[in-house]
Amino acid sequence: MEKSAIYEQDIINAICIYIADKYYIQPEEVSVELIYDDDSGFSAEIEMNDRIQQLSEVNLIEALRHWLNTEHGIDSMSVALELELHDDEGIMAFLS
Repeated sequence: MEKSAIYEQDIINAICIYIADKYYIQPEEVSVELIYDDDSGFSAEIEMNDRIQQLSEVNLIEALRHWLNTEHGIDSMSVALELELHDDEGIMAFLS
């Protein structure tokens, strides 16, 4: 199977939908900043309802799997997901 790319904005959208579904709020109520650190890897800082929360890389993958299932009808457990940092595109996810 060929690798398919998920670009940074779609990752942010996936996190917004995941958090909104989890906390019964609207996706528009969620603000996301993706983070990459050489020591700790990928993460995200989200803000919702005047609360700030950190998401780990595992949570990002979980959010992407949720998004693939709910928004695209893809059985996300049948694909591999990998996050990568690119100079031009920012943080991207690849599924294969």
